[in-house]
Amino acid sequence: MSTPERLIESTRELLWERGYVGTSPKAILERAGAGQGSMYHHFKGKPDLALAAIRRTAQEMRATAAGVLDGPGTPYERIEAYLRRERDVLRGCPVGRLTMDPDVVASAELRAPVDETLDWIRERLARIVDEGKEQGQFASALDGEEIAATILATVQGGYVLARASGSPAAFDTGVRGLLSLLAPPNTRN
Repeated sequence: MSTPERLIESTRELLWERGYVGTSPKAILERAGAGQGSMYHHFKGKPDLALAAIRRTAQEMRATAAGVLDGPGTPYERIEAYLRRERDVLRGCPVGRLTMDPDVVASAELRAPVDETLDWIRERLARIVDEGKEQGQFASALDGEEIAATILATVQGGYVLARASGSPAAFDTGVRGLLSLLAPPNTRN
């Protein structure tokens, strides 16, 4: 792995673990196993490197979501697959955690990839809900955008509840509850 790649990956990990303020250039260099001047040789500084790391994290999250949401199955099955996909629930969402970082949120440039990614997922989910309505799988009264926001809120809130309790059970309970509300009428218990 090249030095710029090691710097980006190290920054991604540190942002997830410590947030923006807690991610010092020294910590980045130590984690990357890079020399003192490496960061400034390849990047303008910490904000530039953080932006590259946040963009990479956002791209990865979109690719993971697309792999499930664009996969096989009915609209309900694809939403279920998205909600039940393997996650490190207790570690939290790498993109969602950035929304709780005051330094990231205060910077339009650093916040943009986060906002774009959450919008992308919400839009994709809304289209799937609308597709399910057209197929008669979801109630016609459902609003695709509202349900998409609810799905995203369940995932992000589930991370928070799981981290607070120290157990993934809270995440799983929220997912099961939402899926039972979305289940096609002929499959509800």
